[in-house]
Amino acid sequence: MSERESSRPTREGTVVGDKMDKTVVVRVERTTRHPLYDKVLRRGARYKAHDERNECHVGDRVVIQECRPLSREKSWRVIEIVRRAR
Repeated sequence: MSERESSRPTREGTVVGDKMDKTVVVRVERTTRHPLYDKVLRRGARYKAHDERNECHVGDRVVIQECRPLSREKSWRVIEIVRRAR
């Protein structure tokens, strides 16, 4: 079974930070409806993900997968780069 077909949770998001060595910050957005006003809201979460070859840059669209804790804040891994930034 490949990394992409694993049963571990995956998310797709945008790289918003790449200044650390072998680590990128990925913003994952989701949409939800306001309970009273029914307006669509965008909510986001930021994850630190391991990028072994330092190939991700700000603006790239990536898929990350949960893994064992690699550091205090990092327990996600970059699985693939879906789209490069322009």
